[in-house]
Amino acid sequence: MSRNPYPNPNDPGYEEEQAAEASRQRRLRIGVGALVLVVIAALGAWFVVDGGSNNTGNTKHAAAPVPKEPGRLISAEPYTQGIPGFVQAWKILYTTTRDKGVPAVASALVMVAHDHPAGPRPVIAWAHGTTGIAEKCAPTGDEDPVALASIPDFTQAIDAGWAIVATDYTGLGTPGPHPYLVGQGEGRSVLDSVRAAHELTDLQLQDKTIVWGHSQGGGAALWAGILAPTYAPDAHVIAVAGIAPADDLPGLVNNISTLAGGQVFAAYLIKAYSEIYPDVKFDSYVKAADQASVTQIAGSCIAEKAILASLSQTVGVTSSIYARDPLSGPLGKRLRQNVPTGSITVPLLIAQGLSDNLVLPNVQAAYVAKRCADPANGPLDYETYAGRGHTDIIVPGSGMLPRLLAWTVARFAGTTAPSTC
Repeated sequence: MSRNPYPNPNDPGYEEEQAAEASRQRRLRIGVGALVLVVIAALGAWFVVDGGSNNTGNTKHAAAPVPKEPGRLISAEPYTQGIPGFVQAWKILYTTTRDKGVPAVASALVMVAHDHPAGPRPVIAWAHGTTGIAEKCAPTGDEDPVALASIPDFTQAIDAGWAIVATDYTGLGTPGPHPYLVGQGEGRSVLDSVRAAHELTDLQLQDKTIVWGHSQGGGAALWAGILAPTYAPDAHVIAVAGIAPADDLPGLVNNISTLAGGQVFAAYLIKAYSEIYPDVKFDSYVKAADQASVTQIAGSCIAEKAILASLSQTVGVTSSIYARDPLSGPLGKRLRQNVPTGSITVPLLIAQGLSDNLVLPNVQAAYVAKRCADPANGPLDYETYAGRGHTDIIVPGSGMLPRLLAWTVARFAGTTAPSTC
């Protein structure tokens, strides 16, 4: 299959597809799923590197009764918005659960190549990075969902004949709260999207799933690997790849509390945790003078210009929003609770950029060392990439991409997985 459905400039639709591809590449270079605000410290000013989003939300729900069991398909409809011409896609609604089994509904995209044989396809379950915590911030509600979800090597994965199942998670595209950096909720959204995709009547899927995730989604992927054997063995997870995963949450929170631009992630985290955990009180952790602005930031998607307006009314670019140590009290307890420390028995790949200033390389290395020290874990391949930061590790030209593809091909083939432990 051609990686460009309109390779000839004389073909109908060539210019439109080229413009769409340029838009996708621009959004991928920006790294919408992670830090989109860049601060030039010497100037002390904010710069927005994305032009905004036309995301109007994705709140359409099926009229049919919602099954009680998690991982069940509620509805499926063809989806074409922002989808390349060589891809066939469906938007699905499905059942899942939050912490402690609270029922919930989530949305996802299921994507395959148009011209591949209809036989069973291996599955890539994609867990996207930060887009926001409001319902309107779902990739399936965006004009360019593939780019907003920042799916790495999207065309190559489709070319390989794999099915991509990309969850929005609960609370994005469906009523919240969104379990931002809450492991159980994110991991279950990933696993249940795969189970529901198996119920599509127009698609045959193999009983082989590899979970990919970046940043927030990297942590979700790790949680999916932990939960799969007991929560969703029928998702058939055979391997997990976490790219710059947000795994050591206390370390991450310590970093973003002082990082220029970190207020965005801090606002998302404290708002989400205070909505999900009754013992985490928003008013007790956020400075009184900043509470209105933090709430406004939390209601904005990370690709929206509105985030800049919110930031201009809040604290200085290197000032923390917290009124108390976020690692103390109930919030600190919940952060530690959401570190993905459980066993992952299937092969695991963790990729880390050594110039990452959000998920710090030394923090990641310490997390990997703890995993390597636990004999209950399966093989772990830890790969680092000099000169790559948090977002550009997943853009075209990154050495991580061919490694991810080769590793995934080998796992689907059942070859022995490497380990750097």
